[in-house]
Amino acid sequence: MSATIPAPVVSIAYHSGYGHTAVVAEAVRAGAAAAGATVHVVKVDEITDAEWELLDASDAIVFGSPTYMGTASGAFHVFAEATSKRWFGDAWQDKVAAGFTNSASKSGDKLNTLQYFQMLASQHGMSWVNLGLKPGWNSSTGSEFDLNRLGFSSGAAAQSNADEGPEAVHKADIATAEHLGRRVAEHTRVVVAGRAALAAAAV
Repeated sequence: MSATIPAPVVSIAYHSGYGHTAVVAEAVRAGAAAAGATVHVVKVDEITDAEWELLDASDAIVFGSPTYMGTASGAFHVFAEATSKRWFGDAWQDKVAAGFTNSASKSGDKLNTLQYFQMLASQHGMSWVNLGLKPGWNSSTGSEFDLNRLGFSSGAAAQSNADEGPEAVHKADIATAEHLGRRVAEHTRVVVAGRAALAAAAV
């Protein structure tokens, strides 16, 4: 990375009810960090004033939550409503955004949660980054260990059995979340560098 262009700052704002989604959040963090980003992880049900400021100062925010009853968790909804203070001041305007979710079922209405994140990002004027992967595990030669084995496009989706703990989050879903983290970091680096170049050209 050029010495004149700072590393992109990516924050992961998530809730995890039983630990499964926390595993996915860690995978997103690892992917973004491996791509050169400075990464902050914020648990939205324990968010502090200092962490709100971290989100405000970030170049990208990745939203994450389990899918409960067809949408993000109640704790995430509380956080989302609290972001209205940022909405009034356009604090997150033009930041990069992305999302991930987990549920016990293969589909489990996870698309609705990802679309909820997209709408939240759109209300803030943020730019959404999708998963950027073709569906996996959809042919006779496919495998449950394919990237994007569940076939989502909007963001990273994971499945973990309801009767197993966080250690049982599927390895392919962890790898898919790492891919999302890298993609967000790489896209955000382009945005940050582009803004710096435009600012330099205007001088």
